Parts: sequence; structure tokens; C-alpha cells
Amino acid sequence: MVARIPRLTSSSAAAQPEAEATIITVARNLDDMMRVTSIRAAVYMAEQSCPYDEEFDGNDFCGLHLIGSVGREPAACLRARFFADFAKLERLAVRNEFRHSTIAFDMVRAGIELCRRKGYQRIYGHAQDRLVPFWRRFGARPMRKPYELVFSDFGYTEVLLEAKPHPDALTLEADPYILIRPEGDWDRSGVLEGSVTRPVTSPLRRARAA
Repeated sequence: MVARIPRLTSSSAAAQPEAEATIITVARNLDDMMRVTSIRAAVYMAEQSCPYDEEFDGNDFCGLHLIGSVGREPAACLRARFFADFAKLERLAVRNEFRHSTIAFDMVRAGIELCRRKGYQRIYGHAQDRLVPFWRRFGARPMRKPYELVFSDFGYTEVLLEAKPHPDALTLEADPYILIRPEGDWDRSGVLEGSVTRPVTSPLRRARAA
């Protein structure tokens, strides 16, 4: 897996030239969020009868969203939220017609890579009880808690993945221009770096002087 999240092509698609490539990108605009909303509505509301207020829980504008597309068609999404010393991956959804592919695995790997790049080594999640084996494939282990976790009519298990440090994790010692690049796109020069070629004119200061 490459470090850059946008335009991440799955290895399975690359091995089959006739297959459409899987591309994973960070949601950046309203159109992207409409894709996320559509996928989750199809999976959780339509298939699992999750109430709207429980699926769209008030955390969508404070989280980061990944969108997986097969060709030009949005197929999967995943949300990440970040806390003091751990990240949380949640709301993984794959449209029914794409579940024969490896896109669910691609999404989780991309989410883990993004969390590691941001410096997180502990990644937490809520797995539906029937899906705990899926999360074990990535190294996640159930957390033993003295209570049951149930919401939206499903039983869940808290899982924790302890990841290795990323060799290029973002820290306070990182180049400040890297830290102001678009989220998840830290390996490509950003638009603000182009402004370095202009002289420091401080137009606001000039306006005050006048």
C-alpha cells in the first residue's frame, strides 16, 4: 500500500487488467459527502433498517471519510475520528453489488494507513459480532469488557488494533508545508506552497497604514 491515500489503486485490480480499478479518496466536498451518504443509506438504512437519526449520528462533520470507487461508481465508505491517543475507524459500508470484490479489505487497509501516517498506533472500533473475524484479519483483537455493547438492534464487540509506528508519521518536527497540505495528501505539493514564490507584501498591513 502506498502512503498517499487519494487515488489508491487496489493490487487486486492491478493484477487483472480487464477489471476496473479500485480508487480510494478522501471526501473533500459536498458531492463526496453525498456519495458517502448514499452508500450508508443503502447499506444501513435499506438493508439493516437502521433509523436515520442513529445512522447519521452528528459525527459526520467532525470525522474524515474515505470513499472507495470501482471505476466511476462509488462502492464503499469508511469514517475515521481522532482522539487524544487513539483513532476510531467506523461506519464501514460496502454496497451489495460490490461485496464479491476485495474493496472492504482495501478500505480498512487505507484507513489503517491514514491513521498510522497521522501518528496513531492504537486504532479502535465497534465490530458487529458476526464481523469480528473480518477485523481479526487486520490484527484487531476483541477488548474484554464486563458489559454488552448493543445499538441499532445489533450486538457489537469493541476491538483494538495496535499498529506499528509509521516511518513518515506526521509530528511537530515535520515540514510545516506538509502539515498544511490537504488531509491524506501529504506526499504531494499543495496549493499554498505555490504562493511561496510571491513576495511578502502583507496587503492587510498596507491597508491599515493608508
